Amino acid sequence: MGDAVEYRPFGRTGVRVSPLTLGAMQFGEANREDGVRVIHRALDAGVNVVDTADVYKAGQSEQVVGAALAGRRDSVFLATKFHGAMGEDPNRRGNSRRWVARAVEDSLRRLGTDWIDLYQVHRPDPDTDFEETLSALTDLVRAGKIRYIGTSTFPASEVVEGQWTAERRGLARPVAEQPPYSILARGVEREVLPVAQRYGMAVLPWSPLAGGWLGGGYRRGVERAETPRMGGHPEWFSTTAPRHAERMDALDALTALADGAGIALAHLALAFVIRHPAVTSAIIGPRTVEHLEKSLGAVDVVLSDDVLDEIDRIVPPGFSLPQGDFGYDPPSISDASTRRR
Repeated sequence: MGDAVEYRPFGRTGVRVSPLTLGAMQFGEANREDGVRVIHRALDAGVNVVDTADVYKAGQSEQVVGAALAGRRDSVFLATKFHGAMGEDPNRRGNSRRWVARAVEDSLRRLGTDWIDLYQVHRPDPDTDFEETLSALTDLVRAGKIRYIGTSTFPASEVVEGQWTAERRGLARPVAEQPPYSILARGVEREVLPVAQRYGMAVLPWSPLAGGWLGGGYRRGVERAETPRMGGHPEWFSTTAPRHAERMDALDALTALADGAGIALAHLALAFVIRHPAVTSAIIGPRTVEHLEKSLGAVDVVLSDDVLDEIDRIVPPGFSLPQGDFGYDPPSISDASTRRR
């Protein structure tokens, strides 16, 4: 990022955040020193949001973040999440009041802090009434243990449910949603992003590089060596798998577009995400300082309307590859101006 970071409003909270968020999912005891270095470099570059979760590396990510933020905690907007299983006990997971009360204490301890700025429900829980979860989170806000409530990967209907439940029951409302969003995964443009805008919510997209597909390292017919990111499922990242034929066609076209515009593919992908008016800050997940440096420059990239129009041609608004027929294109899809600052 440049010398003067243009910090953005975090919804209607009055907080201002950097256009890139540092995601800490990759950090654990095995690469603790690298994680601390990456976090410190990101903060020095003006990034002021760090996002993690209790399930990342079974709590180790939060520990690394806590170590890195020692002495710098006050200048960081710190976000973490709960929901995933943290052991074999069936009650050490989910969105129940019982687990929320325990999970937040565990996260505070691992992070070495007295408060969490944004405490996010990592996924919906069909077995738990959302009002129950919001009530427990509201108690944490009133106790000063968390500042704001957020959700992650919630469908638009449940985002709306959270807003209505909070209003009707006098509870703290979710102020942020963290959806998957990239050039190759544009489904949230249909409803989630417009709904977030309607309720004045911040949006922190995860996987803006589509799990690495838009990082510049994938080429047709060239298989990559298995990495920890693949999680034992290399077929999900196979350039020759039939299921990825449309994705590879799009990737070839996007690579040519980036080359023609004189932009790195990763910069094209990140600049596209943070250009959307609903987006507050895109989550990047670098494993090394070198990876981080390559991402920071995307903030200074401005995509022309011609480039955006070509992206829309390659991957239509509201679609994710492989494509499907949704039967209806709302204004958020049919009107290009709703996707451009």
